[in-house]
Amino acid sequence: MNVLIIDDHHVVRKGLIFFLKTQKNIHIVGEGSTGEEAIRLTEQYMPDLILMDLDMPDMNGVEATKVIRKKFPQVKILILTSFSDRSHSLSAIAAGASGYQLKDVEPDELVKTMNGIMDGENYIHPKATTHLMSKFSHENDGIHLWHELTKREKEVLSEMGKGKSNKEIAADLFITEKTVKTHVSHILSKLDVDDRTQAAIFAVKNNFVN
Repeated sequence: MNVLIIDDHHVVRKGLIFFLKTQKNIHIVGEGSTGEEAIRLTEQYMPDLILMDLDMPDMNGVEATKVIRKKFPQVKILILTSFSDRSHSLSAIAAGASGYQLKDVEPDELVKTMNGIMDGENYIHPKATTHLMSKFSHENDGIHLWHELTKREKEVLSEMGKGKSNKEIAADLFITEKTVKTHVSHILSKLDVDDRTQAAIFAVKNNFVN
């Protein structure tokens, strides 16, 4: 995978580059230290995945993620930060990030997360997940929303809660990937969430994962 690294801390950035260059399937295409550089370098190099810091000068990681995901929806973004609080994690996921990982992660676990995201999975560090889950416990009646879904939508949501991609869900349920996308769209609407990651968290929080 072609990877772009964006972090305003020079030592962190160089450390990531040093380690990731030892991985056979990872190629570092560029590095930057601001959100604006992230957008410019994405357009220049078209990476498969961006490791994005949140707290940066000029334009933060959330704002950069929004712009990049809108202009280049095929580019995956993994937030790599020291913040695990609800406001940061919710904002990042809502902006379109495919994953949210903390900087104290073990190197091998980071690579595993990156590979998973490239395979269509979503990942949120457990500390951040705890804060995200609280959103649903306070704002939504899980059982009521669950009953709003059709039988097939419940099956799809359950699979989403396991972190599966649309392709994997289609294979498991013996339906087309296009049909899965339609079900996912209906699920997001009925649950009133912004993306599949929040829907998956809802499923896990309410024990709807079989």
